[in-house]
Amino acid sequence: MAQKQSSDQPSVQELIAKASNKKRKKIIEKLIPIILFLIASVSVLTTFGIIGTLITETVIFFSRIPVLDFIFGTEWFPFANTEPQYGILALIAGTLKVTFIAVIVAVPFGIGSAIFLSEYASDNVRRIIKPILEVLAGIPTIVYGFFALTFVTPLLQQIIPELKIFNALSPGIVVGIMILPMIASLSEDAMSAVPSSIREGALAMGSTKLEVALKVVLPAALSGIIASVVLAVSRAIGETMIVSLAGGSTPSFDLDVTGSIQTMTAYIVQVSSGDAGYGTTIYYSIYSVGFTLFLFTLVMNIIAHVISKKYREEY
Repeated sequence: MAQKQSSDQPSVQELIAKASNKKRKKIIEKLIPIILFLIASVSVLTTFGIIGTLITETVIFFSRIPVLDFIFGTEWFPFANTEPQYGILALIAGTLKVTFIAVIVAVPFGIGSAIFLSEYASDNVRRIIKPILEVLAGIPTIVYGFFALTFVTPLLQQIIPELKIFNALSPGIVVGIMILPMIASLSEDAMSAVPSSIREGALAMGSTKLEVALKVVLPAALSGIIASVVLAVSRAIGETMIVSLAGGSTPSFDLDVTGSIQTMTAYIVQVSSGDAGYGTTIYYSIYSVGFTLFLFTLVMNIIAHVISKKYREEY
């Protein structure tokens, strides 16, 4: 009987193995948070590095060019031989023209697609249409740029004869097509998150399906929809290749959408391609333009965060 009890007890080697396994698990448990913290810190440190670089090089630019001339100037001719002009408003005007046209195209079609997918489409139709719609987000922007230049612009010239080969209208429409999946997908997710009981209650009170979609579901999902629009707008502001290929390189501070323009991102591409030497004023100007673009996108992201937090519905 005593021999049987002793055989059931673990040996010394087994006890040592269990103790070492416990120590190993404790060490791993202590290391995992540190490793995850380091991984999370990479994005934060990268952001600070980018901001630091932008600020440092922008300060050098403003040591050569007056800040007020940069902020309030309406002419942007950095390559002029006699008197270069660095008025950022000309580039901002081109950027906002493209963005405004893109919003006009993307918002109604994006929200309309979201309403259809959320309220009208069956599960089988949704599983087919939504992935096809999201394929648009995976197309390279340079392909969009050539599409705008070689297809959309000639098509628009048949309707608007005075439209130039490089203009703001064509890239604006194509940028709107590009950001459409972002609005449609995020808005559809926000609308699908609205509980079915709210829809059923509205239908039980005699509302039509359209009234439920527009007067019940849409207001309930407003925070997610507005956030998706604001994020899409910030994406449109930062678009590069489409406006570089189809927009032209002529900064102009006006409201004309039929002529050549230049956006902030298009100018950065132009200078980065080798048009300016290192250390020149033109070289440092791309950092000032980049810093201005960073402020635009930062403000848009803050607005999206504030709106989504203010109008968020909890169920």
